[in-house]
Amino acid sequence: MKKVFLTIFSICASLSFFAQCDTIASICSDKNFTNEYVSDGQQYRALLIGEDIAEFKSTFYGGSTYRVSACSGETDGNLIFSLYDNNRNLLFTNKEHNNAPYWDFKMESTVDGYIEAQLNELASGCAVLLIGFKLD
Repeated sequence: MKKVFLTIFSICASLSFFAQCDTIASICSDKNFTNEYVSDGQQYRALLIGEDIAEFKSTFYGGSTYRVSACSGETDGNLIFSLYDNNRNLLFTNKEHNNAPYWDFKMESTVDGYIEAQLNELASGCAVLLIGFKLD
């Protein structure tokens, strides 16, 4: 009986997590993507607890202007994100910019990179990262 309860609890928790992430992704997109930026069509998501750090890999192509948007909850500043190149050199962190909810940048050459995300003062939550590119 205990095993059945844990399975049902796990399923319910997973459904709740996905619903929460869907809501956060929608809010994040509506707030941080204007008509001049188009999403790359992917949503990078992770359930973070305490000091967990999520890592997402992405390729940024030279000559393109990007917007990385990071959200966890309905208010800004709940998620710290940092962008690193393939050699783990820090390219940007929003921690140095009052945990800004997004960052716009142009890549001069193609870079494979990593984006790390962690919660800022929340016990747990869904981290959502969206990447878009500017329409020229």
